[in-house]
Amino acid sequence: MKLIVGLGNPGLQYARTRHNVGFEAIDRLARRVVNPAASAGVGCARARFNGLTLEADIGDQRVLLLKPTTFMNRSGKSVAEAIGFFKMDAATDLLVIADDIDLPCGSLRIRGDGGAGGHNGLADILAALGSPQWSRCRIGIDKPGIIPQADYVLGRFTDDQAPQVDECIDQACLAVQVWCREGLAASMNQFNKKVTANAGEPPHNSN
Repeated sequence: MKLIVGLGNPGLQYARTRHNVGFEAIDRLARRVVNPAASAGVGCARARFNGLTLEADIGDQRVLLLKPTTFMNRSGKSVAEAIGFFKMDAATDLLVIADDIDLPCGSLRIRGDGGAGGHNGLADILAALGSPQWSRCRIGIDKPGIIPQADYVLGRFTDDQAPQVDECIDQACLAVQVWCREGLAASMNQFNKKVTANAGEPPHNSN
């Protein structure tokens, strides 16, 4: 069993915000691996491990898709419960998808370890697991610029950012499937591509 976690905040008020790209990636992946022809409403539905889950197969690998519903800064509780229940080894069986303000929109970065980089969800998972040895897939959302960081990540993408992020979420879904089928190194080699940061004025909130 592999565990694929997308980070975000529950509730309609947080839908489509920058901080919720992990949730969006999981929902899109759920539609693709369960029924590619399904409507956009298909996603994680079963309540388990303080989150919403879906079990599916990617290739010959059984996976659990998980969206913690504990709010971002308590994500570790949900992840630790799922890992403990299935007796997984986080170093080989866990992949977490999260937003990253240090990467430009349209940029994807996959690593097998590392710190939280100021991300509260990743920090809580690090604390809960007691080790940085697990895979993470970061989706770039641009730097806040002059906007306070909390306001920025809880805001929605600008018209310029939205198509770049949408394509990046598609790439994240493909990267997860490669990670499951071929491993970390293969996913890094195929999807860690440099994207130039947006030039000009810092992005303004579209709320």
